[in-house]
Amino acid sequence: MDDEKEICVLLSRLVRKEGFKTLVAHDGETALKLIVSERPDLLLVDFKMPGMNGMELLKRSMEIDSDLPIVMITAYADIKGSVAAMRAGAHDYLAKPFENLEVIRVVHRALTERNLRRKISQLTNQSQEVYRLNEMMGPSDVIYQLIFKINQVAKSDFTVLIQGETGSGKELVAQAIHQSSNRSGGPFIPVDCGAIPETLLENELFGHEKGAFTDAKLQKSGKIELARDGTLFLDEISNMPLRSQAKLLRVLQEKKVYRVGATKPIKIDIRLLVASNIDLFALTESGSFRSDLFFRLNDLSLNVPALRERKEDIPYLAKRFLDQTSSELNTNVKRFSKSAIDTLLAYDWPGNVRQLRSTIRRAVLLADDIITEKHIDVERHAMPGLIFKQETQKVPLGNLSLTKIIRSNTIALEREILIKALEHTGGNKTRAARLLMIDYKTLRTKIKQLDISIGRGI
Repeated sequence: MDDEKEICVLLSRLVRKEGFKTLVAHDGETALKLIVSERPDLLLVDFKMPGMNGMELLKRSMEIDSDLPIVMITAYADIKGSVAAMRAGAHDYLAKPFENLEVIRVVHRALTERNLRRKISQLTNQSQEVYRLNEMMGPSDVIYQLIFKINQVAKSDFTVLIQGETGSGKELVAQAIHQSSNRSGGPFIPVDCGAIPETLLENELFGHEKGAFTDAKLQKSGKIELARDGTLFLDEISNMPLRSQAKLLRVLQEKKVYRVGATKPIKIDIRLLVASNIDLFALTESGSFRSDLFFRLNDLSLNVPALRERKEDIPYLAKRFLDQTSSELNTNVKRFSKSAIDTLLAYDWPGNVRQLRSTIRRAVLLADDIITEKHIDVERHAMPGLIFKQETQKVPLGNLSLTKIIRSNTIALEREILIKALEHTGGNKTRAARLLMIDYKTLRTKIKQLDISIGRGI
């Protein structure tokens, strides 16, 4: 809707080239009639017009369809008015003179978010937690397929192995499974196996009796016991020592747990979910993870895709983080320039969604009104010596399956990367972990599992 017919012709042509149908109005009353009769998916509205202006049309349109995304078109001098319109519910704005590609980007983003809301509304038999998962992880088809699998397994008592890179959202998936399950009324108890020292992990999981050891002045229930009638989530289980793995396997087989220092068992009824950022099956072949425990845990496996594998989620997530941070800081930063979006899409995000969120928060802090590429500070971690050609191990064909050959080479590649990173940091494990965007405990466990030996100072 614009009183300038040339603008309407231009916008219609651009949008039709993208495969959409268009409707045109040059005044507010005509636009309202079309909204009622045609129920459009998106509205492009000029801010300043004779008669009913863009702000008034915005308010009346939202009374007809509260989910209708509305993009305001404004001259640069009227940017403040468009910001006020966004606060009143507009989805975005375009400043005249606008670039054709910017129009297309804004239209696609608005329609993608509307389609996400429609998908969510269709999932009427799903729990609020699954709804939240779709909102938090993005509108891509791979996330939608992940949610479909979660719905399939949630009502069962299957042990689920959730695999994915650090920062990809494994705990969000675990929480969604719990909240969608028949145990949602019970507790959800998370344990980060990579953050607890080996000497304390068993006490954390199994608890202890009073007097079991010197400092055991009171009885303590372990996390397994606390998860009774609910869900126990063991994050980064690849860091669990072999001794603790054996005890966990016994608990799962017997459905009872012994506190440290106890002689009588405690019956338990839990649902177990585990997560790993490492291929557990590969660890079983190297002897770092018990194969019997792996097969006990792997009733069903869910893979959480890395952000680089679902880049269509990046603009949606970036806008969500922008809105959250802008509201938190009470700023007028409301949108990204095309170059900023291009920069976000061009980067591979080794730290996944967690890294994207941190990057957008910094950008909002630095920007005045629009986030441009100069505000996008991505750490590319270019390290001399970490870009190298990995030689494939020579394996006599016929002796090993393709899967085992690939896993063997994956372990060798991981070992090589860790060694290069440690050499680059002079053996400083804290810096190496930060460089590889993994936590310190995970790095230390990998060094032990892969039998990496670096010189003194580590």
